[in-house]
Amino acid sequence: MAHPFATLTPDLVLDAVESIGFLSDARILALNSYENRVYQVGIEDSEPLIAKFYRPQRWTNEAILEEHQFTFELAECDVPVVAPMIHNGVSLHEHAGFRFTLFPRRGGRAPEPGNLDQLYRLGQLLGRLHAVGATKPFEHREALGVKNFGHDSLTTLLEGNFVPKSLLPAYESVARDLLKRVEEVYKATPHKNIRMHGDCHPGNMMCRDEMFHIVDLDDCRMGPAVQDIWMMLAGDRQECLVQLSELMDGYNEFHDFDPRELALIEPLRALRLMHYSAWLARRWDDPAFPHSFPWFGSERYWGDQVLALREQLSALNEEPLKLF
Repeated sequence: MAHPFATLTPDLVLDAVESIGFLSDARILALNSYENRVYQVGIEDSEPLIAKFYRPQRWTNEAILEEHQFTFELAECDVPVVAPMIHNGVSLHEHAGFRFTLFPRRGGRAPEPGNLDQLYRLGQLLGRLHAVGATKPFEHREALGVKNFGHDSLTTLLEGNFVPKSLLPAYESVARDLLKRVEEVYKATPHKNIRMHGDCHPGNMMCRDEMFHIVDLDDCRMGPAVQDIWMMLAGDRQECLVQLSELMDGYNEFHDFDPRELALIEPLRALRLMHYSAWLARRWDDPAFPHSFPWFGSERYWGDQVLALREQLSALNEEPLKLF
């Protein structure tokens, strides 16, 4: 069967944008996106718009609208975020079976790894994000947990026969040992789930005109605040400690961070490693994935994963990072 995105042609994209009242100039540029499909569409006598077409059957309408509402709340509190455009009174549109949303075009560059001045400002931005996120829960979006990101990921990989037979015993063994340790740390670590970004890597915190803004809340969900923090850190342990101190100085100006959550950094990193492999597996029927990730089925990739999970298991037994 053809993949659902196979019918999302450039003409259909232009027709969708014009179906809600915009007049395109027929210029279209596909942007880097795998989970969804995102395009820059030229508009007659105006700035181009960004059109995001949601992957069919991934989110319910209620979950997508909940993401939009969270973004609107952030914008209303003057948190710099690229929010969906409301057109004809709505932010979620449909055309030819595809749900889509329009955004203003907002460029920028990712933060520099280890830049302490930028980390302080990023901390401020994350603190403001979480101050809004902590005011109420999501009702239609799942929480990040050991089961869905860990155990379900392992099930996907094993039942789908994605791991080469030569490496299957080693991968399954270390993955199960790792998940057991992750569960132990999770249970022993006090933490509170709040609405958070969910995929807060540096590429989703863009800088333009010396100001940072948040983009792409497609993966927003309930989870511990530290999930949006640890991906801002880079380098060895000592470098991370210095960076964390700067990040938290900015963060705590706007929202109180519970330092006990720092013990979840390595468990969350472990879950992200496994979830990423399972994400590739679940999307393998999408032609864009074999084309863009040809190494996924190779023994080298899975050998590297076995080593990465072993290193992660070792990291879980080390002393967690602590604030100065």
